[in-house]
Amino acid sequence: MGAPGVKDERTLHGCSALWSLLRPLTPVRVLQLHNRYRQSGGEDVVVEVERELLERHGHRVELLEVSNTEIDSFYDRVRSAFAAVYSPAARARVAAHVRSFRPDVVHVHNFFPLFSPSVYYACREAGVPVVQTLSNYRLICPNGQLFRSGRPCEDCVGRKVAWPGVLHGCYRGSRLGTAAVAAMESAHRWLGTWSGAVDCFIALTEFAKATFVEGGLPEEKIVVKPNFVPDPGDPGDGRGGFALFVGRLSPEKGIATLLSAWKHARSSIRLKVVGDGPLAGEVAQAAGGSIEYLGAQPRERILTWMRDAAFLVFPSVCYEGLPMVIVEAFSVGLPVIASNLGSMASLVEHGRTGLHFRPGDAVDLAAKIEWAWRTRTKWRRCGAKRARSIYVPRMDLFET
Repeated sequence: MGAPGVKDERTLHGCSALWSLLRPLTPVRVLQLHNRYRQSGGEDVVVEVERELLERHGHRVELLEVSNTEIDSFYDRVRSAFAAVYSPAARARVAAHVRSFRPDVVHVHNFFPLFSPSVYYACREAGVPVVQTLSNYRLICPNGQLFRSGRPCEDCVGRKVAWPGVLHGCYRGSRLGTAAVAAMESAHRWLGTWSGAVDCFIALTEFAKATFVEGGLPEEKIVVKPNFVPDPGDPGDGRGGFALFVGRLSPEKGIATLLSAWKHARSSIRLKVVGDGPLAGEVAQAAGGSIEYLGAQPRERILTWMRDAAFLVFPSVCYEGLPMVIVEAFSVGLPVIASNLGSMASLVEHGRTGLHFRPGDAVDLAAKIEWAWRTRTKWRRCGAKRARSIYVPRMDLFET
């Protein structure tokens, strides 16, 4: 699958098809639907910043949310997995909100697992168009990441039934739970839900769009609209003299590659690691010397470190959607050293806004880190200008 450069993407600041549709002279009413995860992440941030942007420009937005914190026991997990195929309760709840709020458009951010695709039918029955953001690969992959056994996996892409995912128990390590998710995907492909009940899909990158088309979604209904973050103002200068990692500490984020690269690097380059997750213990154990583990931190503190850092390291070994960390790095002019894989390959321009390295190759990552460190003064200055220019090429679209 191709991975075109950022110049082929819409601006990372949010100049999007959705925004152009929602910018008429008369304000419109938007109902957002979102299923929050247990651990807050980039998708939750996207919901909030899009809501704030629309409201700032006079549109009325109502957010209807559910949360995975409602899923406690094993029974709850199994029940929610099967309810994800079609939830009459969620359909009735959304139908009631549509009747009371009378939206002009419904924007579904995440329906899984508590809303389910049944919410599309509530909207169609009311004659309200539906926009669905494809923040992950759930419609074509049971675990939503196209990732298995430490590497990208497309075994289920394009299949009528995702039986490889069921065989491997890709959803939460459960074959039963994976079967439920696979049933959701297959049932709605057979029912024509993706082609008939959704008016527009939003893919976050050209890479993601191509992947979804390969998986069976209708190409004519998919537009590319990257995520965005509010403008933090002045970019940084990188004078702090350190490298930075920000993200979830989990296997697919390339934590093992990151820590191994610091063992291979010959220079004593300081690394600040910000984040939390299942591999936090391993990071804490590796801390000391040139590695500093800072845990989870508020956004403003992270932006301060981004302004001071020489570069951001993003070693993910999965395809990713559109990492908000990269968007935030570009917003303050911070170059990114990223895996030459999936969405990262299309977002980071090698030699201009950052560097690519071979996914999972700690030795290659160490070499790129050392080069960036040796040339950091010139490279940070040039990279800052280019990264920032990618972030804000069309500020006029956001003038009131």
